[in-house]
Amino acid sequence: MPDTDLDPACMISRRDCLRSSTAGLLALSLGACKPTTAAAPATPVSAAVPPVPTASAASAASAASAAAGLPASSPASAATAPAATSPASSAAVDPAAPFSVRSPIFVLNSLDATISIIDPVTMTETRRIPSGKEPHHLYLSPDEKSLLVANAVGNTITLVDPRTGQVQRTMTDMVDPYQLRFSPDMKWFVTAANRLNHVDIYSVTRPAGGGFELKLARRLPTGKTPSHVFFDTKSTVVYASVQDDDQLIAIDLATQTPRWTIPSGKMPADVFVTPDDRTLLVGLTGDSVVEAYDVTVNPPKLIKRIPTGAGAHAFRAWGDQRHLLVSNRVANTISRIDMQTLSVVDNYPAPSGPDCMDLSPDRKFIFVASRWAGKLTVIDTEQKKVVRQVNVGKSPHGVWTLDHAGRL
Repeated sequence: MPDTDLDPACMISRRDCLRSSTAGLLALSLGACKPTTAAAPATPVSAAVPPVPTASAASAASAASAAAGLPASSPASAATAPAATSPASSAAVDPAAPFSVRSPIFVLNSLDATISIIDPVTMTETRRIPSGKEPHHLYLSPDEKSLLVANAVGNTITLVDPRTGQVQRTMTDMVDPYQLRFSPDMKWFVTAANRLNHVDIYSVTRPAGGGFELKLARRLPTGKTPSHVFFDTKSTVVYASVQDDDQLIAIDLATQTPRWTIPSGKMPADVFVTPDDRTLLVGLTGDSVVEAYDVTVNPPKLIKRIPTGAGAHAFRAWGDQRHLLVSNRVANTISRIDMQTLSVVDNYPAPSGPDCMDLSPDRKFIFVASRWAGKLTVIDTEQKKVVRQVNVGKSPHGVWTLDHAGRL
């Protein structure tokens, strides 16, 4: 659906829109803008991806100048996090690299249907490549040879070489893949259909020659606006947030059936399970807290509401199996949570609607999408300040680089 068909109250696409409030900026909450597109029939879908050949290095293109200096904080804010598996996180980093990263940084421009490729040394956008309509989130393939970019409205997934930025191929017949994730054992692949209100569960096979194949195991209807998904470490259950119905769901992967559905706080977005599988953390975009649930019991028990900042939304692990970052889209901050004490231990400035993040291997720099400004923002975690911004496309969302801190 083209952007012009969306509710005019939306400042960006899909359901990522902003409602003003007479209570002032801190009372802003992100509302829901639902297109009227009818849900697709739940017919079985399969997607096969043959082995991916090694792509040649992409040719250099015209470089765009980065916006340097400290930006003014924007009162607006706006949507997730991507994620990827962590084997690549051990990649060596050139000590001469000023931002601790050698590999390209990828930024998904949701309203442009493009992917910005950032040179991590000069922090400039070297080129943009096309994707399908509304790319929102991205994830690394099991063989680590392809970066999967989920094009929600395009109903496709674009495969990109994570080292060169060259497009490898396109997977079609993927119904509204808004958010996506492989299970830790790489046997399952799940997408959340944010617009069409279902979760798709695929079984994954990995041919001996490389690559991977997907076969739809179950299309599970949900409430309004399934948003984010996350697996337990044993790959036995996947958790999902249902943003516009204020719900959380746990799905048993062996049977592809719900284990439980419970109410949550306002507009749950990203979800994250602690490394011990005991606690489910949920960012509440319609509030200013992260909720923590004990998932060792059925139904889960709410054990704490952790104040972070208005519009708590996307998560990124700190990489030490103890701390977790959350972007607060309305407060224009990023908070670091201690997952053992369930408390905030640090805060960082993050202007213009911070959303998805990645983290340098030494944890010195946060790379975050500033959705309202159309920029990638670089935050120095030691100095706790913005040190660079890079102009990208419209409504930047997913952010990812091969050189990164661990994902747990």
